[in-house]
Amino acid sequence: MSELQSGKYGVTVTLESRQDGQKNVITAAGEAVSKGEQLFIRYEETEQGPQGEAVSIRTMIKITGRELKLIRHGSIESEQSFETGKQLPGFYRSPYAQFNLSTATRKLDITRNGRSLEVSWEYDLYVYGELSGQFAISLYIQEEPQS
Repeated sequence: MSELQSGKYGVTVTLESRQDGQKNVITAAGEAVSKGEQLFIRYEETEQGPQGEAVSIRTMIKITGRELKLIRHGSIESEQSFETGKQLPGFYRSPYAQFNLSTATRKLDITRNGRSLEVSWEYDLYVYGELSGQFAISLYIQEEPQS
């Protein structure tokens, strides 16, 4: 089966984020849709809201060639784009804060093995033009076995 074959299939998504020595890991069931050179990964995560309630956030990751875009919808709306050597605009909105941001990507590696995928990237996050943090992210996409 060609790794660029079109189709939709179930995946397990593991996203590991590191900043200032702290590590956060999210694992979720999702789906991947391959359209030619583009791969779209969708999954839903639940976070704790301001009053302790569970809130849902839908995430879509779009991977095209050497670029990755991360779009979140729900109680948090955000968009971030990553491409090695570029500083790209984005935004963040929640009921309590809203701001424009940009990401300066130092490294972006995308390794595809059939329908499995490993992506790692490092970037500096800028809010209102000021450096807000440095991040290292690893994303693992594993195709779910067909039942």
